[in-house]
Amino acid sequence: MNIVITSIVILGAIGCLSAVILYFVAKKFKVEQDDRIDQIVEVLPGANCGGCGFAGCQGFATACVKAGSLENKFCPVGGAPVMQKVGSILGVEASEVEPMVAVVRCNGTCANRPKTNTYDGAKNCRIAASHYAGETACGYGCLGFGDCAAACNCGAIKVNPETGIVEIDEELCVGCGACAKACPHNVIEIRKKGLKGRRVYVGCVNKDKGAVARKACKAACIGCGKCEKTCPFGAIKVENNVAYIDFNVCKLCRKCVVECPTGAIKDVNFPTPPVKPAPKPVEEKKTVEEAKPVEPKVEEVKVEEVKVEEVRIEEVKTDTLDNGKKPDAVEQSLF
Repeated sequence: MNIVITSIVILGAIGCLSAVILYFVAKKFKVEQDDRIDQIVEVLPGANCGGCGFAGCQGFATACVKAGSLENKFCPVGGAPVMQKVGSILGVEASEVEPMVAVVRCNGTCANRPKTNTYDGAKNCRIAASHYAGETACGYGCLGFGDCAAACNCGAIKVNPETGIVEIDEELCVGCGACAKACPHNVIEIRKKGLKGRRVYVGCVNKDKGAVARKACKAACIGCGKCEKTCPFGAIKVENNVAYIDFNVCKLCRKCVVECPTGAIKDVNFPTPPVKPAPKPVEEKKTVEEAKPVEPKVEEVKVEEVKVEEVRIEEVKTDTLDNGKKPDAVEQSLF
């Protein structure tokens, strides 16, 4: 019995001593947390999507407080209103950032990209991509199993059963990038939303050569380079057999949309579709004789000969006139 009591007393003493030691250690190495971090976390939407580039809202708030500025920091879910609140907490001005939106760079609908086989495995894009190319001849397009829709916290993505590819509701999309990270084929890209939501981008990521890509999908980019030559601003580059439009350089002239032979380039939210100008008529080459200047013809004027009757003048001498006087002059008579 004495052994049990002794053991309890010893353990209790060790516990008390450990608690005292831990207390002093905690006081010595205590890390003071800025109260502004909690204030920023309260105004953030709490989506923890990672679209800001940090591990959740707590990490974003901590980074903002430590940096003391909002340069290169933006919450895509909360947008400009939330960033203004964060700026007021930190006592700095929040810079304006152009809104971003996700786009699906795939034209592979059921009509453009027919199925060549049927996938019978788990309905998951990442699992399917690790096993094989897909249910069509295009191994780069949208698989259509909805990993991006599951990753979206805003409910902005859904799979269209008629087309077989995903669609994005730009009114709900905040451009956080969670869907782009979830896509194993990198079909989804985060781009500038653009003025009035107008955007121009290449809806294809197929890197196969033109003939192979066109055989797999009617609306695939064949890497012909017509769009690159047409763009007056140098916003388009063709690399690895597929074109890409730099949204920071593009001026939305849509000349590339007109020139694309397969319709791979998409233009969104424009009032009217672009019209391809009619080809100029080919001028026929004139012959050498036709090209010579034509001299004006001068009509010859025929002058008719006018015969003039001879006029004979005779002097008529008369001694006396009817009145019996001599003539003062010579009278002339015409015959």
